[in-house]
Amino acid sequence: MRTGVRGWRWRKNPLRRRSDVVEAWTALVVAVLLLVAAPLAGAFVGRWAHDDARAEAAEQRAARQLVRAQVVSRPPETLPTAEGVREHAYRVKVRWTEPGEGARTATARVPAGTERGDTVDVWFDARGRSVAPPPDGATVWQHTLTLGVCTAGGAAATVLLGHAVVRRVALHRRLDEWGREWARTGPEWSRRSA
Repeated sequence: MRTGVRGWRWRKNPLRRRSDVVEAWTALVVAVLLLVAAPLAGAFVGRWAHDDARAEAAEQRAARQLVRAQVVSRPPETLPTAEGVREHAYRVKVRWTEPGEGARTATARVPAGTERGDTVDVWFDARGRSVAPPPDGATVWQHTLTLGVCTAGGAAATVLLGHAVVRRVALHRRLDEWGREWARTGPEWSRRSA
């Protein structure tokens, strides 16, 4: 046997207070915002971030040049750190041949474990400086998902915070209403017992 009455805050009821109605409508609005608005905000921001990151990656790919170069100097030994041996990228001299220009030598970053004579992929900018490779597809998607999830989470947190504030205000008003009602009916009860 059920004792609870469904939707009691929505029906006409002499015990229903205005704060109950406000709280019920707030709960409905919060549910819609959490289930619809927060995911949509995350999706829109994720879409924008994806387009922006793809455009930036394409711009970097156009501005940078990938060359297959041979390491001509010896990289330093890997130094132990507090966490143990850590993989670092080191600056060493590399040499490559460009068609029509001959051999070129420059300083570039190579991964730890690279030995003299190894062939590595190195990215250079227009000035001939060694730079990091442009973002790949996985990096673009990681950026997209991170911003989308953070936006949806932030929107959800904002909605829940607003709901908590409304509930707290409704509780204070409800307690004030109860206090006024008790001030009116309390003397009647105390006269009966006296």
